[in-house]
Amino acid sequence: MDEKEIILGQYKVYSDAKENFINRHFATNRFYFVFSFALLFATYVFHTLSPGIVPLIVTAVFGIAVSILWWLNIDSYQTLIKVKYSCVLEYLETKLPEAPYKKEFIENQKMKKTKNFLFADVQKGFAGLLFFVFIIICLIAIIEMLNYKNPTII
Repeated sequence: MDEKEIILGQYKVYSDAKENFINRHFATNRFYFVFSFALLFATYVFHTLSPGIVPLIVTAVFGIAVSILWWLNIDSYQTLIKVKYSCVLEYLETKLPEAPYKKEFIENQKMKKTKNFLFADVQKGFAGLLFFVFIIICLIAIIEMLNYKNPTII
C-alpha cells in the first residue's frame, strides 16, 4: 500500500467522523429545541394551574440556564467543526490530488457574502429568543411578587 492510499484511507475515516459529528450536532440542537419548548409549555401550565410565583420563577430560571447552555453548545460545535475542516481535512487534502472540502469552504464563503444568515444563526436566534422569553417571565414573576403585599408565592 503506497502513501497516497494510506492518506486517502485516513481522509475517508476522518471525513466520516466529521459527518457523524455534524449529525450529533443536529441531534443535540433538536434536543435543546424540543426541551426548551417543553419547558416553556410547562411554565405556561404552572402559571395557569397554580397561582404560585415560585414555580414560575424556578421554571423560568431553569429555562434561562438551558438557553445559555444551548447557545454555548452551538458555539462549541461550530468551533470544533471549523477545526475539523480547516486544520485536519484541509491538511490531508494537500496530500491528495483533489481538495473537495477546500472547494466547499470557498463556495460557502461566497454564499455567506450573498446571504444574510446561515442555519447556525437561526439556531442561535432560537436560543437567544427563548433566553429573553424566560428572562421576561422571570422578571414579571419577581415584579408581581414585589408589588403585592400578600402574593401567592407557592
